[in-house]
Amino acid sequence: MMILTISLQDDIHALAVQNEARKRGYRDFHIIECDQLSGQQGLSWSSHGDSPTTLRASDGRLVRLEDASVIWWRRVRAAQKDAESRVSTSERNLVNNDCRGALTGILCTEFAGEWVSHPEATDRASDKLYQMTVAQRAGFRVPRTLVTQSRDEVVSFLRHVGRMIVKPVVGTSGPLIFTQYLDDPASISAASYAACPAIYQEYIEGNEHIRLNVFGDRMYAALLRTEKLDWRADLTIPISWWEVPEETARKARSALRALGLRMGAIDLKLTPDGEPVWLEVNPQGQFLFLEPLLNIPLAGYFLDFLLSTAEDSRTPAHRPVLA
Repeated sequence: MMILTISLQDDIHALAVQNEARKRGYRDFHIIECDQLSGQQGLSWSSHGDSPTTLRASDGRLVRLEDASVIWWRRVRAAQKDAESRVSTSERNLVNNDCRGALTGILCTEFAGEWVSHPEATDRASDKLYQMTVAQRAGFRVPRTLVTQSRDEVVSFLRHVGRMIVKPVVGTSGPLIFTQYLDDPASISAASYAACPAIYQEYIEGNEHIRLNVFGDRMYAALLRTEKLDWRADLTIPISWWEVPEETARKARSALRALGLRMGAIDLKLTPDGEPVWLEVNPQGQFLFLEPLLNIPLAGYFLDFLLSTAEDSRTPAHRPVLA
């Protein structure tokens, strides 16, 4: 059973899980570095099967796609390192677009095993508005939300919700843009609102945040206590294991199943009376930072999940669940 991870060069998560596989004596775990395709002769595909479909792994080995049972679709949107040396913008764009397009097209066309998770489902589930609607249908409470470019609508929304936060719809690469309070929306120019839409949400009271990592049917959750809106800025806060209530687990499974995801890092916030409120899910969220904080072997648990998924691929009737 071969497992392929599609990720970036030196991705800590991919390397940690691969290292766990090596420690167990499992050698068929390979990383395909999607930002290192340019400059090497490794990717090959033929429409009529005249030659095997191949990819070059991070260790230089040429692997056949037909031998793979599972693809972990980890990190895929990255520029080619080799393209940085190209003189013109058009050349860099060509190299980046064609490497990404060829890799995605070949995998989606030829791979017959199990995805974690399928590219189409991953892209769709990354839409914060769509995932919020799915979570609400699954039974989660979600914050009252407005997406707009109108200052007047934001001012009116604040009167309805009492207190409000703002965050990006998608965001951008580079420094993290943290969630912020917006207490005086009228003081900001209308042109700033018109520049691009943003997400405006009611503020959920409380200081208890949940990071719920879902690996197939298994869940591993952390409780993070902080008065800050966004706990990512400071991991020196109190962090402890959180036992997932069965009702919350049921809703999480239902939401991810509807999103077509096999895994996900779900962010929840507990109200003062303990109700979990859905904030968002990252289809390929970070989880390793919790391993030393909670003293649990998450890399090993994730490898267990991948291996069990590989076993599933041996069952002819088994297919990935897509909404």
